[in-house]
Amino acid sequence: MTAKTAPHGLIDPGASAVAEKGWFAAHKWLLARRLSQFAVVVVFLTGPLWGIWIAKGNLASSLTFGILPLTDPLMLLQGLAAGHVMTGAALAGAAIVVVFYALVGGRAYCAWACPVNAVTDLAYWLRGKLGLERGVALKRSTRLWLLAAVMATSAATGTIAWELVNPVTMLHRGLVTGSILTLGSAALVTAAVFLFDLGISARGWCTHLCPVGAFYGLIGRASVVRVSAWRRAACDNCMDCFAVCPERHVIAPALRGEAKGAGPVIMSADCTNCGRCIDVCSKTVFRFGTRFHNAPSDAVSVGDGVDSAAPPARVA
Repeated sequence: MTAKTAPHGLIDPGASAVAEKGWFAAHKWLLARRLSQFAVVVVFLTGPLWGIWIAKGNLASSLTFGILPLTDPLMLLQGLAAGHVMTGAALAGAAIVVVFYALVGGRAYCAWACPVNAVTDLAYWLRGKLGLERGVALKRSTRLWLLAAVMATSAATGTIAWELVNPVTMLHRGLVTGSILTLGSAALVTAAVFLFDLGISARGWCTHLCPVGAFYGLIGRASVVRVSAWRRAACDNCMDCFAVCPERHVIAPALRGEAKGAGPVIMSADCTNCGRCIDVCSKTVFRFGTRFHNAPSDAVSVGDGVDSAAPPARVA
């Protein structure tokens, strides 16, 4: 049975999927994301805590296994705008990150690497439990304006401006260095993000404000890995996928686009590839695939229990 509606959406989206597939199968991508986010933090702590240096640095700039440089490309661009000279390792590290997220989806960073995502997800879940309204409606373009402001500020001040207030960088720096002051500052900024999402604007930070998400969205516009509504004909309009999606506007074109001849692949750069729509759908409408299987014929027709078209290639 579909969960009852509340002002913000569904109280218990995915209940039908749990009943149909079991709890684990209805949460597998959520659990995988939490494990990934936890692992990203842990790999930077093995050195300071136990002397096992898997990665030195933080999410802004690191050296993995003493060989592989990884650099946040947004930080590098801020440095260049500020007039700083970047090393070859920093340039190579940024290129590696750009190529990776250009393949798997730029905003996959938001869902799979950024620890703040767990905080904003908690705020959204708590909103549902408290029955709060969605709050202030912000334009999605706001984060693009903030991204432009970050770059302009770096150029005007000669600093890597965003890293001074970036809660992710502050958290990682505090954990690695053990600085109580830095950890305290990170906790305050993170708490502010949580309270903003909880009391002012539902999913306001990640969806409407964060300049990092805006930047990685630009990187992932042509990404290969995509979520596909490959069995959209089986959709029973339960709306669970819309209730859990942090960028719900990305779903409709792929799910409802048959009449206009649209393909089943979610092509929007705003999609975070979080996989929650896959988890909560009891009809197995969604799955991960590639952008190359986006002809209308790549959507499986469901009639009389028989699939009349072969499913697209899948990666998960």
